[in-house]
Amino acid sequence: MRKTTKTPVLRRLAAAAVALGSCLALAGPVGSAGAAPADPVPTVFFGDSYTANFGIAPWNQEGDRTFCFQAKENYPAVAARSLADKGITLDVQSDVSCGGALVRHFWQEQELLPGSGLKVPPQQDALKADTQLVVGSMGGNTLGFTRILKQCSDTLRGPEHALLPGEPVDGDQPAAKCGEFFTSGAGKQWLDDQFELVGWDLEELLERIRYFAPDAKPVLVGYPRLVPADTSKCLTSAPGQTELPLADIPQDALSFLDQIQKRLDDTMRKAVADAGADFVDLYAHTGSNTACDGVNRGIGGLLENSQIEIGEGQYLPWYAHPNDKGRDIQAERVADKVEQILNR
Repeated sequence: MRKTTKTPVLRRLAAAAVALGSCLALAGPVGSAGAAPADPVPTVFFGDSYTANFGIAPWNQEGDRTFCFQAKENYPAVAARSLADKGITLDVQSDVSCGGALVRHFWQEQELLPGSGLKVPPQQDALKADTQLVVGSMGGNTLGFTRILKQCSDTLRGPEHALLPGEPVDGDQPAAKCGEFFTSGAGKQWLDDQFELVGWDLEELLERIRYFAPDAKPVLVGYPRLVPADTSKCLTSAPGQTELPLADIPQDALSFLDQIQKRLDDTMRKAVADAGADFVDLYAHTGSNTACDGVNRGIGGLLENSQIEIGEGQYLPWYAHPNDKGRDIQAERVADKVEQILNR
């Protein structure tokens, strides 16, 4: 069953808003083709921990958004600065990216820490009638990627990793058998259902952008590659590290995790194509910067210390999020796509 809050009324309103925006565009003056906008472009960034760039310090600790772990120098900030150097100015109306966000948190409030009472408003609240560009990453948490990681790792199931959202899909199934679990029976059905949910929810998100910001160009940003083609690289610790990049996840499950990432990429691409939006492909450009690529890694290892200090000499793990190198790759690809869009 389709899990969505969409109503026929919203769909008609969205269609009307898109049609109105198209008519206004046709009626307005025609600018020169291929010229970047001279005026600042009203922009909203949204998304989950991959947009917020969890693990990179310092992070914004203002009000109730502290536990979004949004880095002050996340890829939206770096991309905006890179574009400014090229004469393209983004008027960033808001960056509402937040760690742990599901796609539905685009239109529903998000509780930051279970039981804490700390909440942030729906991310769509940041959209304005004059917003022209909406950029961000969502989908991985709705899929339940951290639950998949926990299904494949005994270590991540421990209480010390409670900050990593979710529980294993079936805690009675051994982590060593996770590949088999997800490719047959109840595990496969769960995964298929999750992918269907991601597709429906991304469709809803893109329609809501069209409704609340009719003139905006939506840009969905994919996820960087986690596992290399040669999974034997994951059997060696990165320089200066003692833990393996992907901890105790069995090697035979690593290629399966890569397949899940590819499938998520395809699901995001389809939602974007159906909505007439744009997609930033990170997976195809990060094959040499996976968590298992040593000094070239753009993803911090699952248990490798991030930059987030929570006590004297104590740090939160990266939990497989982009490090500074990975953040810079994200920013470069996003800036290139935005420049391309604005120069159409």
